Amino acid sequence: MRFNLLIATALLVAVSAPAFAQDDYTEFVSKEDFFTITFPGRPAMTEGTWLTEYFVNLPSKVYTISGVSGKHTLTVVDYTPIERVLVEKATKCPAGAETCIGVGDTGYGYWKNDVRGAVTYAMNKLIADKDVKVTHLMFNFMEMVGGQEIQFTNLKDQSRTFASAYMHRNRLIIAESTVPKGFPPPTIMQQSIGWLDENARGIRYQYLYLNEPDHAVPPPPRRGQAPAQPGQLPNRIDPGATAPTR
Repeated sequence: MRFNLLIATALLVAVSAPAFAQDDYTEFVSKEDFFTITFPGRPAMTEGTWLTEYFVNLPSKVYTISGVSGKHTLTVVDYTPIERVLVEKATKCPAGAETCIGVGDTGYGYWKNDVRGAVTYAMNKLIADKDVKVTHLMFNFMEMVGGQEIQFTNLKDQSRTFASAYMHRNRLIIAESTVPKGFPPPTIMQQSIGWLDENARGIRYQYLYLNEPDHAVPPPPRRGQAPAQPGQLPNRIDPGATAPTR
């Protein structure tokens, strides 16, 4: 089995990739987004836009492989700007609107729900307005990072889709693979996701890691004053993390 090492950068050039044999895999390492994954081939990267549940447009990176074995897509979205964008929106909403009321998990804290619900929202986007039959939906974790998995049959051509989504260090990672009818389950990407620390070392958590926005929300500004600047979403490593694995 041959492994190719591909290091992700912000300026990775999109390259068309032919169909790869089953034993040609690419071990992909993204230092910028703190994850690793094994692709069934060499992906082409394009830049896209991800609309969050609370209507914030965020830039995304989409890695794609298409061939005789089906289509494999990895979508990566950095949710770090969410707090700044939604707090700013809340300062400009009409008086009395729900998005202006409260400083906890409502009003100025609405951004927290966008982060908390990102994985569930991603699962819904995979099947919304599509003619599919969901055959499996479950909570899962990879290296103790919590997420969700889904499997469904596309009724039009009976192809099958296996997908998973996780939030780690405020990055939404969505791995989706669709194969023709009768092909083996496409689980390579879903089962190979790993996580990196800020030094690009592989890690595994001792306890379940959930990407919870748990720091304080800035108070609303007084009338006529500019809003307080919110801090960045916490890029935290759970204290239960083990020693690096690589």
